[in-house]
Amino acid sequence: MARERPHKDDTNVVLDKKPSTRLKPPQMYKVLLHNDDYTSMEFVVAILQTVFHHSESSATRIMLHIHNHGVGVAGVFTAEIAETKVRNVMELAREAEFPLLCTMEPE
Repeated sequence: MARERPHKDDTNVVLDKKPSTRLKPPQMYKVLLHNDDYTSMEFVVAILQTVFHHSESSATRIMLHIHNHGVGVAGVFTAEIAETKVRNVMELAREAEFPLLCTMEPE
């Protein structure tokens, strides 16, 4: 004996309305270089050029800002990229035997 299928009509249609989810932009972080009395200006410029991809003139301008104000922003990135840049700078500074400090903070 065959079973009857339930009859579908327009009055029994249930639309499952999904709430719209809006993605927030990721939290951005400033990567900061701190001035010290031992790290050479040339090394800071080289770091800004190699790790942060600044031009020579931009790197020199940022280095002078760091030298005159004690701290400067090397770049603004998402958390994972900022952490990687901080780690790279600290490794390069340690290898070159400079006490350069690189940190990150929320923008």
